[in-house]
Amino acid sequence: MKEFNVGDRVTVIPLIPCGSCEFCKVGEYQLCDHYNYLGSRTNGAYAEYVAAPARNLLKLADNVSFEEGAMTDPASVALHAVRKVGILPGDKVAVFGLGPIGLLALQWCKIMGAGHVVAIDIFEEKLQLAHELGADDCVNGKVDNPVEEIKDITKEKGVERAIEFAGNKITQEQCIKSTAKLGCCVFGGISHTDLPLSEHAVDGILRKELTIRGSWNSSFSPSFNDWERSLYFMANGKLRCQPLISHRLPLSKLPEAFKVMYERKEYFSKVMFLPEI
Repeated sequence: MKEFNVGDRVTVIPLIPCGSCEFCKVGEYQLCDHYNYLGSRTNGAYAEYVAAPARNLLKLADNVSFEEGAMTDPASVALHAVRKVGILPGDKVAVFGLGPIGLLALQWCKIMGAGHVVAIDIFEEKLQLAHELGADDCVNGKVDNPVEEIKDITKEKGVERAIEFAGNKITQEQCIKSTAKLGCCVFGGISHTDLPLSEHAVDGILRKELTIRGSWNSSFSPSFNDWERSLYFMANGKLRCQPLISHRLPLSKLPEAFKVMYERKEYFSKVMFLPEI
């Protein structure tokens, strides 16, 4: 059991596994059949106090701020997906969708040895931020065809690895079409819609012998803990979280902010709600 004291600075893994299903027994807690979850199945951190199991707590290093600690979840989800795509040193990688998770994913791609990262979104503000965080090429999907742009960048070959975090059927198909022979695509974005694939996309899956994988949540098993690794790279300055924060708001602005985000009335990236302001 981990030891904690009053006043310790921690981040909290929100997934509470049952501990008894077949997936929990092998440490694949993100696939638990009977999990609980702080913030959805159980009230979460908009409450003044939250009770969480000690095993779900991780201490923050002295040089990791509370704001960075609050981003361990998206950082871990991004790392989980990037690990699944199987980057080899020097690989060309495309990241579709530059929300906070996508922006963290492109940083993980670089950390894990990608030689060239192409970032794709439809908002110029997100593309500019991706460039600042290390993307080698940025493509606006509203202006240019990402598949054609990636072909130009890779001299018709395509990228070895592609990650989809937009959760959109258009970018999901573009992800497949942009990937090179024997390459891998990972889908991490949730679309809530059907995914009808064109003949060209299906033909590409077959003829290019692609691997297509899903990525769900993050791992915190004894053998590999995405949360611990994320905190380590935050502490050594290689995973940058602060630039992703676009808004810092008091709790009183929460309903208004959610409406803006839902209706996409203005640019936003990571929105922080700070009780003290």
